[in-house]
Amino acid sequence: MTDENKGMFDEKAFSLMKSNAVFINTSRGGVVKQEALIDALKNKRIKAAGIDVMYPEPLPKDHELLTCPNLVVTPHVAAAEEIAMDKLSSLTAENIIAVLEGQKPFTPVF
Repeated sequence: MTDENKGMFDEKAFSLMKSNAVFINTSRGGVVKQEALIDALKNKRIKAAGIDVMYPEPLPKDHELLTCPNLVVTPHVAAAEEIAMDKLSSLTAENIIAVLEGQKPFTPVF
């Protein structure tokens, strides 16, 4: 998420969508103004939404967003697909080997 895309899905963005639109977010929770999403769902400005990321994460159990019957929430598992997990496992092993051999890891964490 960047300063440029923070809150980019706001009231205006949802108002430009068709009433049968289904909004999907698997990127970052902060790109969506959740109050605007709640309003769009409750007032049927969009048909439904599916989100895998939210802010804060996880949402409190009593969060208003979770009261929307036209919303599907998954627990940040969009990347938990078999091929993706295989690639992540291989990359982890490659990073470990690189460090043990005195090289820089391919994906360092700072």
